[in-house]
Amino acid sequence: MSDKVNNLKVGDKSSFSKTITEFDVYNFAGITGDFNPVHINQVKAAETIFEKRICHGMLIASFISTVLGMYLPGNGTIYLSQNVKFIKPAFIGDTVTAEVEILSINEKGIVTLNTEVRNELGNKLIVGEAVVKI
Repeated sequence: MSDKVNNLKVGDKSSFSKTITEFDVYNFAGITGDFNPVHINQVKAAETIFEKRICHGMLIASFISTVLGMYLPGNGTIYLSQNVKFIKPAFIGDTVTAEVEILSINEKGIVTLNTEVRNELGNKLIVGEAVVKI
C-alpha cells in the first residue's frame, strides 16, 4: 500500500463548513440549469411545504466531495460511488458542515466512508456512504 493509505485508519474524520448564500444558490442554478422555483423564486417557494426557498440538495451534497478531495483522504482521491439520502433541506443563510469518517480501507487503496451533512443546529440534512480510491 502507498504511504498515503498507510497513514489512514478506520475512525479518522474530517469536515468542511460553509454558510450558504443567495449567490451560491444562483450560481449553482446557472451552472447546472436547475432553476426550479423552490430554489430561486420566493413567491413560488412560499407555496411549498418549506415556505421559503431551499438550497439545491446536490449543492449541499457537493460539500462531501470537498472533504474527500481536499482533506480526507485528500488530494488525488478518486470518487468511485456515493449514495445520499436527503433528510431535511438547507436554507439560504444556513451554515452546513459535511463530515466524513473512514469505515474501512482495503489493500487496494479502496476506502469506504460514512458521509453526513448537518446544519448549524446539528440537524442531519444528508446521510450516506462514499467509496473512493487512493
